[in-house]
Amino acid sequence: MLHEILNAVDMEFESGINDIPSKLAEFEDKTLLFELNSQSDLKFRVLGNLCANRDKMDELFGLNIRSLLNAIENPQNPRIKSDGEVKDHIAEPNLNELPISKYYPKDGGKYITSGVVVTRDPEYGRNMSFHRLMVMKKDKLAIRLVPRDTYTYYERAIERGEDLEIAIAIGLHPAILLAASTSIPIQEDELKIASALLNGLDLIKCETVDLEVPDAEIILEGHITRKTTKEGPFVDITRTYDRVREQPVVELTQMMYRTRAIYHSILPGGKEHRILMGMPREVLIYGRIGKHVRDVCLTTGGSGWLHAVISIQKTTEEDPRRDIMAAFEAHPSLKHVVIVDSDIDIHNPEEVEWAIATRFQAQKDLILIKGVKGSSLDPSAGDLTSKLGLDATRPLNKEGFDRARI
Repeated sequence: MLHEILNAVDMEFESGINDIPSKLAEFEDKTLLFELNSQSDLKFRVLGNLCANRDKMDELFGLNIRSLLNAIENPQNPRIKSDGEVKDHIAEPNLNELPISKYYPKDGGKYITSGVVVTRDPEYGRNMSFHRLMVMKKDKLAIRLVPRDTYTYYERAIERGEDLEIAIAIGLHPAILLAASTSIPIQEDELKIASALLNGLDLIKCETVDLEVPDAEIILEGHITRKTTKEGPFVDITRTYDRVREQPVVELTQMMYRTRAIYHSILPGGKEHRILMGMPREVLIYGRIGKHVRDVCLTTGGSGWLHAVISIQKTTEEDPRRDIMAAFEAHPSLKHVVIVDSDIDIHNPEEVEWAIATRFQAQKDLILIKGVKGSSLDPSAGDLTSKLGLDATRPLNKEGFDRARI
């Protein structure tokens, strides 16, 4: 359901000061479209909470862990064309004209949070992924590179004595956002997953870099340079502040945008952030466990990252223990895993708690793993952490564990 804010929101483009973050938090279950009062002639609009409701994503776009798993297993080649609506306006880069917010008081600055980054490597090919981007100047950003594919591409470019070409797409279909969030082998292409989810995807050629990107609302082109700068603090998925790091500088060469373009704003630590980051990991867990898994949920209370509840159709008493270990292997950032029977709604915390209360005994149903690597996003963890697995399933062929029905 779209909940449109009819009254225009005042926004200072230079500082990013506005009411948008608080509205995104207040109406976190609704998709919000903001009209802006500003001095800018570009007259951008701002969209938020686009992917903040699982049921709506499934109902409106057919996006769920099963459709994403199918797209990963059956990718489609996208089509390439030279033109698109994003080329309505082509200009020199000026980030001060975009409605970029500073979300929390202690943030290091204004942040682009929905920027989907497209890069290419001579050997591995194309890559599409999310990266937070802190505004430095009108044509410069600091990019947070975690040690995954884009980081590898960047390191390889440095070894060749080159900067890494980059295109940043803002304002994309939820299927493309979900594909950009997936974790797949480095030689595979997330844009092919997006194409499979959409049953066909058109890519347009950039103007100043040799890349093809989806026809977004806004596209920024440039290079990840060998220069670095301080990036952060920033509120991450656990809604705690991530620390300041030395990160690479992006220098922009051009920006393109549609007429009346919609800028997508993702609230850090909000529901949309948690779903986009967590659902692809649910897919990995679902695929790893096998045929008897029924559903997987990285819980809201676990920040969509640290806690999983998994329902299974148990066939042997050993299944839950094997499934707990498979979940930790599929998503190493997991801290706690609860396995329940298929009669439990894993999206209902009360039902999960009931299963733990009536079907779990710590002496025999608890798995404790000590001294292992956990998530850097867990503020309670040091270099090593402890993990728990809870088998909250009923014993096979034993009475007294079913809920009474009227």
